[in-house]
Formats: sequence, C-alpha cells, structure tokens
Amino acid sequence: MTNEWRDFLTSHKAQINAQGAIRFPKVEHSVACRLFDLSHLGLIAATGDDTKAFLQGQLTNDTREVSETYSHLSGHCSQKGRMLALFRVFERNGTTYLQTPAERIPEAIKRLGIFILRSKVTLTDASDSLVRIGLAGDCAQDLLAASGLDVPARDNGLATTREITAIRIPGPTPRFELLAPVAAMTDLWAKLAEHATPANTEDWKLLDIQAGLPTVYDATVEAFVPQMTNLHLVEGVSFHKGCYTGQEVVARMQFLGKLKRRMYLAEVETEMPPRPGDALHSSASQSQQVDGRVVEVAPLSEGRYALLVVTEIAAAEAGDVRLGEEGPNLINLREPPYGFPAPEAESGSK
Repeated sequence: MTNEWRDFLTSHKAQINAQGAIRFPKVEHSVACRLFDLSHLGLIAATGDDTKAFLQGQLTNDTREVSETYSHLSGHCSQKGRMLALFRVFERNGTTYLQTPAERIPEAIKRLGIFILRSKVTLTDASDSLVRIGLAGDCAQDLLAASGLDVPARDNGLATTREITAIRIPGPTPRFELLAPVAAMTDLWAKLAEHATPANTEDWKLLDIQAGLPTVYDATVEAFVPQMTNLHLVEGVSFHKGCYTGQEVVARMQFLGKLKRRMYLAEVETEMPPRPGDALHSSASQSQQVDGRVVEVAPLSEGRYALLVVTEIAAAEAGDVRLGEEGPNLINLREPPYGFPAPEAESGSK
C-alpha cells in the first residue's frame, strides 16, 4: 500500500493497524452496496515477449483465453500437483497480471522465476502500481455505469475505461473488483462512497466464501490438489491445454482417479477464531492423512464463523467433521452455490 493511498483511506475514517489491516466504522443499518479496500491482495506484473507461453507451461488454466475482456483463476502447482499459489490472471494495457494474497507475492515470484531460464519474461511485484478496491451489492452495476465505466456482463469479464479496470467476480452477490492508479482511484472511491458504505476485508472474504472461491495462503501452500478446492468447477483448470508443472497429477486425478476430498461451505461456533490451514478431524475418516483443512475464514457474529473447508467426502456425508480433534466444534457443511456434479460427470471437463 502506498503512503498516498494509506493517507487517503485514513482521511475517510479508515483505521490501519501496525500490520496494515484496515477497518472502517461499523454501520448498524443495512446498505445496498458496500465498498472495500483490497490491499490484502498483491499483484505480479508479467512482461516480455514469452509471457503467455511461459505462463501456459506453469499454470493450470489456458492463458490463451486471458484477454483485455476476460480474466480467470489459475493455480500454480508443485511437481506433485499441489498448489503453491492461486492467481486471478488478467490483462491490462498490454501487461499480464497475477493477483494473489499479498503474503504470497515474494515466494510466488521466486518459485515461478525458477522456470524462466532463457524465456523473455520479467516478473515484478506490481502491488503498488495499481490500487485495488471492491464494490458489492445489488446496486453495484448501476453505480459503476453511473460513474461512466464500462461494466463487464459475464462472470470473470473485464473492461477498462480510461485508467480504471473493472472485473466481475462470480458469486450470488453482484460484485466487482476495480483497479487503477492511485489518483484515479481516489476520485472513484469518493464518488462511489456517496452511495456505498465502506466495509472491511473480512466482509470481502465472506463474499468469497459464499461464492465458493478458494484462496491459497502461506499456511495452505501444498495442502491441496486443485480439484480438492473445486478449482475445476470455477473455471480454474483446463484439461486440454497441454503440459504444465504438476499437470500429470492433476490430469490423473481427473481421468483415472476418484476424488476423495472436496471443498464445502461451512459454519462453526467456537471461542477460538479458526485460521486457514487449521486441521479438521472426523471419526468417519478413511485415510491416514489429516482429515481436512480450513481454506478461508470470515466472522459472522461473536463466536460464529463462516468457512471454506476441504475435507473427505465420506466424512462430510457422515456429518461428523470437527474443528479440534476432540472438541465440541461440529462443523455444518453445505454445497457451494455452483453445486457438485454427479460422480459419473465429474471428469473430462474444460
């Protein structure tokens, strides 16, 4: 976060602690639209003549589909098919950007950089070059249009108007991410704030949870094969694009294996706030590994949390998944909004 953007937010009643976490005053009444600072997300800029070919050999999705009108999710895997990072990939003004939690940026650049070799590709931390904000709610599309912005019509669609890029984020709540240099963003924020109420990072994460969109943090690196997080169900994996790092394992699970773990929406009551990477436990577990892990967390109320969790399908169907090995914290699970395909149909997609 640049000092200029930090100063702007604090002048608009934001409170920023020593760790950089941002909070706005709580609003008791319901609001039609909410406005978010997304500085918890970082950006990698990928430039050079070989950028598309390089990323095609590293990421789970087909980078040829990314354009100045379409973005997508894409995983970066180890040789064992375990996710090291999960990116939203998009283009803006001729540059390809990879967005992921800010804490993952240095390591993601390092791990991707190992494979550059003689390719004409440069990876740089571009987190300070573009401010990221979010707008969510039933009036979001109309507010953007009233601000003179082109509004992408389809999920993951992208439109850039002058200096401002808008990306439509999938999910049950209408939602957009907006990216622009700080000068353009301060003007836009002020305009949107006349009709939308500033909200906190946890509220944006709750919308990710409700949409069933996974995230990879430091605590969950190499914890999941992409299909475990439903990445193939949210257009984050291509099964026809060809080879990439970890592709053999991902393809084998899709075409030859049987998926034994998947990601669910969940709620839990607990005095101790859960964290991504926390282990889950089940007496119905059929493996010798950890029974499951927390993917994402957002508070709902005092002592009550919304989660995304990856756990064994058998444990979920038995209704016995807990946070804490012997604790009383039984987790209530449900399908994500996009649902699960029938077992016989869960292969060969995209």
